[in-house]
Amino acid sequence: MSLQSAASQSFDIDEAFRRLRVAVAAYPKAAMFELRDRGHASPFEQLVASLISARTRDETTLAVAERLFAVAATPAAMAALPEDRLVDLLHGATFPEPKARDIRDLSRRIVEEHGGEVPDTPDGLMRFRGVGPKIAALTLAVGFDIPALAVDIHVHRVTNRWGYVRARTPEKTMTALLAVLPKRYWVEINERLVPFGKWVCTGERPRCSTCPLLSMCARVGVTESR
Repeated sequence: MSLQSAASQSFDIDEAFRRLRVAVAAYPKAAMFELRDRGHASPFEQLVASLISARTRDETTLAVAERLFAVAATPAAMAALPEDRLVDLLHGATFPEPKARDIRDLSRRIVEEHGGEVPDTPDGLMRFRGVGPKIAALTLAVGFDIPALAVDIHVHRVTNRWGYVRARTPEKTMTALLAVLPKRYWVEINERLVPFGKWVCTGERPRCSTCPLLSMCARVGVTESR
């Protein structure tokens, strides 16, 4: 048995998720899940919001996405916006000019090449400029409710800190999780670990003393905690 599989089998992932649901209940939700619950659950809105969210704080993503969707919430409406108007609507997000270009381009292509329907496969989504594995996975998971693993820095850090996987990059963590994480948790892991990673299992000095998962956690790489 490999070290990877041994670590994964010894970690009770079902109990971890039971504790996680309680642990993050009082914290703000991850942006895509909050937008879903505010009525922006369509695949197109989730795709656009995921693109906006790249290197942008959740609070900013929420404000920018809601401002944008109040003006244009469909591929046809988005494609019809002048690019300078779209840049203005994206103000506050990182890299508004390239994101405006990419959003207009994918909106136009969805209309012209896909009959106004967002593709529901990773390959189909990643043919759009600016859409990588994480954005594609969020779109599938939240917009389509299709099991897909979206691994960001929080999912990467926490699952490796637990000792559940051992991988050096988010991309390698995604591959490792696909092999060991039950599919029933593929969508939920991002929903739970983003707030957990922001507020409890932080990058520096995690709050280990009050963490409900402390008894299960290998604390890999933790040298100082609160």
